[in-house]
Amino acid sequence: MPNTNGFEHFIEVERCQRKGHDMNDSQANILPPGHNCLTRRNVIKAMLASTGAAAFSSRARAATTKRSGDSLKGSPKRYAMKKSINQWAFPYPQRMSLKECLQLAKDAGYDGIELNYDLENDLSPKSSTKDYQAIRRLADKIGIRISGLCSFLFWPYPLTSNDPEKRAKGLELAGKIAQAAHDLGVENVLLVPGAVHIPWRDDYEPVRNDICDRRARQAVGKLVSQAERLNVFLNVENIFFNGYLMTPMEMNDFVDSFQNEHVKIHFDTGNISIFQHPEHWIPIMGKRIRNIHLKEFSKKSTDYSLETFRPLLDGTTNWPAVMEELDVTGYRGYVTFEYFHPYPHYPEALVYQTSDSLDRILGRIS
Repeated sequence: MPNTNGFEHFIEVERCQRKGHDMNDSQANILPPGHNCLTRRNVIKAMLASTGAAAFSSRARAATTKRSGDSLKGSPKRYAMKKSINQWAFPYPQRMSLKECLQLAKDAGYDGIELNYDLENDLSPKSSTKDYQAIRRLADKIGIRISGLCSFLFWPYPLTSNDPEKRAKGLELAGKIAQAAHDLGVENVLLVPGAVHIPWRDDYEPVRNDICDRRARQAVGKLVSQAERLNVFLNVENIFFNGYLMTPMEMNDFVDSFQNEHVKIHFDTGNISIFQHPEHWIPIMGKRIRNIHLKEFSKKSTDYSLETFRPLLDGTTNWPAVMEELDVTGYRGYVTFEYFHPYPHYPEALVYQTSDSLDRILGRIS
């Protein structure tokens, strides 16, 4: 049978009929191989075969074609990273309990939640190993992972303070945070190693750069052996306007100086965005990055304080470039939204809106 399409089959039938070859099916079955006259049944069979082949070819093309997506909806490329949210985006503890925060994060579609250690509340020096193990069981029951531990205590008790008592207290608290992480079964501990200046506090005496650097290295050096023993990672964070570790090369030098796999980087996209660009830092720091804060920043703002950070996507961060650079480094960990101002009305909205934004950034919606 000639390899013709359905339209050509009908033409062939008409031609055969004009030659007097309008035969029945039994006659057609004894025609010699290669005969070019087709019965109506053979025409139908050929058309169905042709249609099936075209459909198969179409499916095959679709299976091998990279999805183009819609850049107005979300990233056309899906990234194999896990989405998380910091607990500061929840009205905790004033209006929500820890259990409610965990449940809301799960309900909103997050893979994990980053919890915060403080002097009070559920994660604090007052909590015991038994308390932390109960929190872990609660999270497991709800079905939400704990992506890491974070704390504001590095600001009132900086590891580089000119006050030796504050330095000692900061070191003690850093150790307690690492122990809490271990008891919770969490590997990631955010660590602020020091500050030349803390512009949002009026009780911090500026520290000379070389002294700050020396104290920070000494403090982290004292914490490394504990981190090894507990199997947790001390992830050094780049901080907003604190005057220390202000380039990716400085960050690399600091982390590499310990020659220990338990000292890594917690990269915050918003904390260097006043004058720099997060997509420039990522390829330089590379696989040192252990955990990430996705913090939205607007270069249009003139308010250089914590108030300048925005809900995710409501800023000037080049998220497609950031995600592509992370993907190139092989990063597959958590990307955690960090924001300090729960909505005063209907605070669940921020949590759900951010989940949707992260889905678009990660290519889960396209």
